[in-house]
Amino acid sequence: MTASPAPRRFDVIAIGNAIVDIMAPATDDQVAALGLAKGGMTLVDSDRAATLYDAMGPAREISGGSAANTLAGLAALGADCAFIGQVADDQFGRVFAHDIRAGQIAFDTAARAGQPQTAQCLIFVTPDGQRTMNTFLGASQFLPAAALDETMIAASRVLYLEGYLWDPEEPRAAMRKAIAAARAAGTQVAFTLSDAFVISRHGDDFRALIANGEIDILFANEHELAALTGEDDFHTGMAKICAQVPTVVVTRGSEGAHARRDGADAHVPAEPIKRVVDTTGAGDLFAAGFLYGHVRGLALEECLRLGAVCAAEVISHYGARPEADLKALTGIA
Repeated sequence: MTASPAPRRFDVIAIGNAIVDIMAPATDDQVAALGLAKGGMTLVDSDRAATLYDAMGPAREISGGSAANTLAGLAALGADCAFIGQVADDQFGRVFAHDIRAGQIAFDTAARAGQPQTAQCLIFVTPDGQRTMNTFLGASQFLPAAALDETMIAASRVLYLEGYLWDPEEPRAAMRKAIAAARAAGTQVAFTLSDAFVISRHGDDFRALIANGEIDILFANEHELAALTGEDDFHTGMAKICAQVPTVVVTRGSEGAHARRDGADAHVPAEPIKRVVDTTGAGDLFAAGFLYGHVRGLALEECLRLGAVCAAEVISHYGARPEADLKALTGIA
């Protein structure tokens, strides 16, 4: 890898789905009347998204998406971050742009004219705390390679890629181009596998990236690790993937998290909390804490601890963004 003389303006620049989360309270009767699968996540088209939006009561609208959630956690910890993701030139696109910039995250991707609309996740929250999610992926699936700012990638310590966005062809090509730009600039490439279903569709691509030495930091949970390596035994799978990737981070729910970096191993238990309210965003915020420690050169175990604290905060309430002071919780203030 060739080192770049460019100054590192950003700690982390991420590419991911640009989604507006729209969350509103709902009754069980309303969920049933709308024909929703209570507690589940369903992909919907634009017409269905519009119908559901019209049926919602007063709602909270906030920028979302896996990689954007990670950046929100990083920014809350004090990191300098940038985001690349596609929105449309519409109301939700303006909501996303305003919200992510308000979180002190640089976002300069030009809005896309015409249809489809900006991606939305419409979330109905019933009195028992169940979240029923309906996701319209919209414009986020049409991020072109031309939208990349390679100077921003070169000015970042880490490029963080969201596995969910590997599915559509156009952003997949954009991420391949971004990886090439990062390798040329000496920017580390971090990749989150996102979900086992993504690996079932694109595992061969991911394994090729790893075999070619294009991934410096890999994030996974234990189920994704098994899907990627074909090994049901956790330790066997770790050994297999760690032989190919310099830094591997794997979460195991209540069992905590493991990591290996340059041959050194570390493990931390899950942070104790009074009650798990909503696991949405747990992996995203774990990555935020880990990456914050990583870019500051902290010991591997401390990076894991920061990740565990951030994940514990986000699963203690509804929503995938931190609500408490992460600096105070992690002790880095």
